[in-house]
Amino acid sequence: MKIFHSIKSFSSHQHTVVTIGTFDGVHLGHQKILEQITKSAEAGNCESLVLTFFPHPRMVIQEDTEMKQLNTLQEKIALLDGLGVDNLVVHPFDKEFSRLTAEEFVKEVLVDVFKVKKIIIGYDHRFGRNRTANIDDLIVFGTTYGFEVEQISVEEINEVSISSTKIRTALLEGNVELAADYLGYHYSLTGMVTQGKQVGRTIGYPTANIKIDESYKLIPINGVYIAKCIINDKVVFGMMNIGTRPTVDGTNQTIEINLFDFNQDIYNQMITVTFLKRMRSEQKFDSLEALKTQLGLDKFMALDYIKQL
Repeated sequence: MKIFHSIKSFSSHQHTVVTIGTFDGVHLGHQKILEQITKSAEAGNCESLVLTFFPHPRMVIQEDTEMKQLNTLQEKIALLDGLGVDNLVVHPFDKEFSRLTAEEFVKEVLVDVFKVKKIIIGYDHRFGRNRTANIDDLIVFGTTYGFEVEQISVEEINEVSISSTKIRTALLEGNVELAADYLGYHYSLTGMVTQGKQVGRTIGYPTANIKIDESYKLIPINGVYIAKCIINDKVVFGMMNIGTRPTVDGTNQTIEINLFDFNQDIYNQMITVTFLKRMRSEQKFDSLEALKTQLGLDKFMALDYIKQL
């Protein structure tokens, strides 16, 4: 997949089949749409092209919106790359771009730059300055400029929007298994391993603290999870705590994982942690000894679950 970080940087001699969207999560509903554009492009001897934006348009237009997303930009790129898309254009969304009229967008972007032969888009897609143009306007532009418009059905659009909402809700309720059903893959976090207060080490459960740089990334609800990492090409399981560590009077949210049968130094290394199951809520214990006892039970439950995978 070729990646372009602005519309102006895109270049191809081929005509394209285009779709446009934020594709947050690149979940099963999105995958169905992306399969349509890759098949259509192949049938028409064209290249498939996905146009997406970063930051999310809503974060620019509604500046006070604190919008959490299912994917970081790098995660989204990796997921799209695995779906056979030929070209991904990630355009920096800003207020200047938002002021393009619908016809300017069609002529200057879709026609002049992308050489669009077909656009596959939802019936409820709106575009152009103040989002005033709709699918009917796009069909008229298609007749004027010589490209085909294929509508994604109401049913498929509903599946896409409902799934995104359901995924966020599931993660914020700790139901990572349901989220995985909608996504078609297990939800994950990627971050740098940093040094913590090393309290876990004193009770026999050392943890790797994970720092997530992207503030817009959705973090599942606090609790204790069974998780999986790939470190130096090796699969490592563990139990992860998201929370404030109330037993040691913590106040800030931390993400830390106790890795099973693993004792390598991974400080300052980027790791990806995949959520498999939530075991329980975070609790405040009366003592570190009581916490240690609970962690022993958590580990027993986690190992039992992992055995059955």
